[in-house]
Amino acid sequence: MDVKEDGAISLRRDGLVYYFCSEHCKEKFLRPAGGQKSARSPGAGRYICPMHPDISRDRPGDCPKCGMSLEPAVSAGPGRDEDRELRSLSLKLRIGLVCAFPVLALTVGDMIPVVHARLSVPYAVSSVVQFFFATLVVVWAGGFLFVRAWRSLVYKSPNMFTLIALGVGAAYGYSAAAVLRPQAFPQILRKAGQIDLYFEAAVVITVLVILGQFLEAGARSRTGAAIKALMNLAAKNAHRVRNGVEEDVPAEAVGRGDILRVRPGEKVPLDGVVIDGHSAVDESMITGEPMAVRKKAGDKVVGATVNQTGTFLMRAEKIGSETVLAQIVRMVSEAQRSRAPIQKIADKVSGYFVPSVMGISLATFIVWFLSGPEPRLAYALVNAIAVLIVACPCALGLATPMSVMVGVGRGAQAGILIKNAEAIEKAEKITHVLTDKTGTLTEGRPRVITAIAAPGIDRRQFLSLVVSLEQNSEHPLARSIVDFADEQGIRPEDVENFESVTGGGIKGRVRGASVLVGKQKFIEASGIDIPSAVAQQALDLESRAQTVVWAATDGRLAGILGIADPVKATTPGAIRQLHGMGLKVIMLTGDNRRTAEAISGQLGLDGFQAELEPKTKQEIVKGWKTKGAVVMMAGDGINDAPALAQAEVGVAMGTGTDVAIESAAITLVKGDLNGIVRTLHLSRGVMRNIRQNLFFAFVYNMLGVPIAAGVLYPFFGLLLSPMIAGAAMSFSSVSVIGNALRLRGLKI
Repeated sequence: MDVKEDGAISLRRDGLVYYFCSEHCKEKFLRPAGGQKSARSPGAGRYICPMHPDISRDRPGDCPKCGMSLEPAVSAGPGRDEDRELRSLSLKLRIGLVCAFPVLALTVGDMIPVVHARLSVPYAVSSVVQFFFATLVVVWAGGFLFVRAWRSLVYKSPNMFTLIALGVGAAYGYSAAAVLRPQAFPQILRKAGQIDLYFEAAVVITVLVILGQFLEAGARSRTGAAIKALMNLAAKNAHRVRNGVEEDVPAEAVGRGDILRVRPGEKVPLDGVVIDGHSAVDESMITGEPMAVRKKAGDKVVGATVNQTGTFLMRAEKIGSETVLAQIVRMVSEAQRSRAPIQKIADKVSGYFVPSVMGISLATFIVWFLSGPEPRLAYALVNAIAVLIVACPCALGLATPMSVMVGVGRGAQAGILIKNAEAIEKAEKITHVLTDKTGTLTEGRPRVITAIAAPGIDRRQFLSLVVSLEQNSEHPLARSIVDFADEQGIRPEDVENFESVTGGGIKGRVRGASVLVGKQKFIEASGIDIPSAVAQQALDLESRAQTVVWAATDGRLAGILGIADPVKATTPGAIRQLHGMGLKVIMLTGDNRRTAEAISGQLGLDGFQAELEPKTKQEIVKGWKTKGAVVMMAGDGINDAPALAQAEVGVAMGTGTDVAIESAAITLVKGDLNGIVRTLHLSRGVMRNIRQNLFFAFVYNMLGVPIAAGVLYPFFGLLLSPMIAGAAMSFSSVSVIGNALRLRGLKI
């Protein structure tokens, strides 16, 4: 293309000016030709099964063992494959629901005399209409279920899809045969010349299973959203300085050793070290602590943290997959993939249940064919199908999702947002609650807790002097002091000769008086005498996790301020309840040890670990799990994301970051630790309900299968026709649904 210089996008490099037609071309020009980009991660382009890591493919698909969708070995957030699967399942679900309606309308109408009289649809017409719409649902929308079931048989690994295919196939196949070849059915199977159809059972089961697959795909997409949210934190561009010339380049074009300039309000592009200048950097996304950290030459800075005040030059030392943010992305991705889905339990049961049902059905056919009354083939076929229908896993398939569905809704009413069913199951078994401090146990922002004026100094005068200087300060604690003074109705005054002393404090003149504000050493170095009583008060404040700020005026001490991140009012009571439930509560924080010890003692925790990095928190969670503990991790910061994903159950405060919320299995909307107590009560109620449902489902199968096989025929002449088998199957489903609905009134 011809690019005119006027109005074109330009870039100066090595003394030359280059012009581009678009930003895309400019970025491509800046992108290094190899060398600078990080190497491709091992496993990139491979897809594995979360439950069977030995299954690995070079393209998306389904696991041949369990039927679950394969996931990328190296997650990079939601992509086209996940979107395509969601769209496909959504379309199948919508069409399935539409096509299921006429089938249900006709079958329900036949069961209700009043409705049947109004519809008055002839059997011949009704059967053909049901066959047409049921075929669309079962064959078109639910065809993938039969594909998965076939693969499970090929790989000799029967699972829930095998059960579903057997049940749906038996109901649909029997009904379809009755419509297409009714003359092949003996008179004993006819009622008033008509053969009972079971299309509604096949349709309902298929639609419910598709709904479950759609919800599962959505959960996987949300899991990928955590990775995407993390990756979006990274800086997109950087100001690279070469030979004294500054140029804007994409962050991915920066190489190791490049010099970068970081201005106020910008993100630090990559991990490195400050070589010139000083500033305060908000590192809360890494440390979780609200107070910005002062940086000067020689200090390390981390990519994606936010520069607050000054400008500095830094040297990039880690790029690509080496950065702290990239490592956090990798840790969250690995921890999320390591969690075993709850379907594993059903698959384990299916491993025994499916072959047993198939064997019983086959044995039923053989026994009736060899020794049954005439017509033996008809009796053998009908009773074998009755076994398959009564053993259809609809109640077994509904047992867990119905309880989970109602339980999740009940939790939402109480401000508990649950991402997946396995979180409910695992929460019941929790033994240890590991929790972050800032924003979880505490409010998450520093506040002035204590203001003590020295003897002979008016308190309002003392605060006026301090806030007048602090309004000009860049120190992270300055904002909390200004806010506190504003709440007290104290307005700052003009300051003369303001000066910031690095590592000490600030000084200036207010109304002609000399004022000093800062650390104790800064005050003492200025020749100010500190009374022993005030020194003791300062020690007392520090023992209560308060940072002490000192102030002096005209050569004498003016007073001290105690600044802290206060404990939430609801935290002590919640911890007492957790202890009452037999759980251990341990605090993990990036804050200093003295503050952590004070908070731990105040709340009566079972232990704490301080000055932790994100990776260390995740390793601690792993350590507790290795010891046999079932861990729930609660936090609200980006730094908590790896630990939240690693724990059996991650709980995010709704007041926290999007990354923490996406990484956690459970989110507490109100950010209240009492939500953990409610979550545990909810999980126990839901799991109790699930066990009851499974009991109902298996009891029906245990009683129904032998009767369907004909064990009562020699004694009472009773047979369980497919119609009665279908009714029993439906009744078992109704029992499961009714029991699950009781959870709506669960007290948590």
